[in-house]
Amino acid sequence: MTALVPSVRRRLDATDIARAGVFAAVIAALGVPGAFTVFGAVPITAQTLGVMLAGAILGPTVGALSVTAVLALVAAGLPLLAGGRGGIGVFFGPTGGYLLGWLVGVVVIGLIVHAAGRRPVWWRTFLGTLVGGVLVVYAVGIPVQALVLRIGLGEAALSSLAFLPGDLLKVVATTLIVGTLVRGYPRAFRRQWRARPTAAA
Repeated sequence: MTALVPSVRRRLDATDIARAGVFAAVIAALGVPGAFTVFGAVPITAQTLGVMLAGAILGPTVGALSVTAVLALVAAGLPLLAGGRGGIGVFFGPTGGYLLGWLVGVVVIGLIVHAAGRRPVWWRTFLGTLVGGVLVVYAVGIPVQALVLRIGLGEAALSSLAFLPGDLLKVVATTLIVGTLVRGYPRAFRRQWRARPTAAA
């Protein structure tokens, strides 16, 4: 019996940069439908789905590059966030912590989904996107939201519950998409899987 394990890739190349650019565009495009806000402060959008996919498909390094590109363009003033928001000011508003959480979260997602250079499986994809795409983003975003709005952490955390149902749906969607790609189009991960013998049952 064999287990399929991806080889470790050591250096970024032009293709990696191009792939990061594609996912940066996906994250930006997912903000086009717009958003609605929680207590008039923090918008609920589909853009975190793009962050989850970037981490799960590209891995921690290239995934982080894609999110960094989006955040850099937003800081430069491009209206890439939901509702046409952009500019350095958004990083000092109630959403600033969530945006930083994207960057930390995409790395965590990639590390868990591709742990030890192994082929992505459904439970690790689900766990990675739940921890990195939800828990980490909340852990970074909620304290900043509380600080900016001058409210208690408990109140900010309670308000974040409005995000949870949608974020869990994004976790499930990411898990299904990644599983489909692993089975039907493994080239999407740009990794070479090699056979490794395992002990017979």
